[in-house]
This record gives sequence, C-alpha cells and structure tokens, in this order.
Amino acid sequence: PVVLLHHLKHNKVLHEQVILLSIITAEVPEVSPEERIEIEALGQGFFRVQAAYGFMETPSVPGIMQYCARHGINVKKTDVSYYLGRERLLPNLPRRSKDPDIAPLARWRKKLFVLMSQNARGATEFFGIPPNRVVELGTQIEF
Repeated sequence: PVVLLHHLKHNKVLHEQVILLSIITAEVPEVSPEERIEIEALGQGFFRVQAAYGFMETPSVPGIMQYCARHGINVKKTDVSYYLGRERLLPNLPRRSKDPDIAPLARWRKKLFVLMSQNARGATEFFGIPPNRVVELGTQIEF
C-alpha cells in the first residue's frame, strides 16, 4: 500500500507487526458476523485483514481490532497506530483519452467532484478510529 511505502520512505523503519486492513462494502444490507472478517498471516509480522460490511452497516475499526486480538494477533488499544492515506484531488484541463469511446470529464464536473470529496466525512470519523491514534500521509492526484 502507498501509505506503507510513504511511512517506510520517511521513517526508514517498519513496525514489528503490520496489519493491512481492507474494508469492503458488500452489495447486501448486512453481513453476518461469521462472514465479516478474514485474517491471513503473511509472515514476518504482516497480516492481511479483510472486513466486509453491508451497505446499511457502519464499519468499526476498533471492533475489527478486538476480533483480531481474540484470534491471536497482538493488538493493544494503547499501542495501535492507524496509518491512513489522504488524497488531495487537483483538477486539470480536460484531456483526450486514447480510447475514442471515453469522453473527457468537463472541468466543472471535476471541480464539483473535488468539492464533494472535500465535504465528505473523514475516514477517522466514519470508521470510528480514535483520532489521537491516527497518522495521515497524503498525496496529490491530478485528474
């Protein structure tokens, strides 16, 4: 993940244990607790955790971490740091696509998308992550 690469590039260290968490929104209103979380040990202290939530459910990262702790991953509330990526969108002039069937996105639509993106609820709040445990690493994306 880009956030992990930025962290490694700037700090020149990796933590003893790294959990790569993906939260997936399923195309159903609710996902049963038995099917919600999958944990895969990748070795060298890395774990891949995938959590599925229905479109009517609110994801809870602290809840996912509690589940991980019950299944053998060393997770202490006070020791966990959450690394989040933040993208800053920069609209540029419309470009012609190499594919003739794809029309360029009008500048006003790009600006509207940027405005909506800036007004969206932050990941920390949406996922219930304690704000004092979050490190955000950002990048700029031209589109």
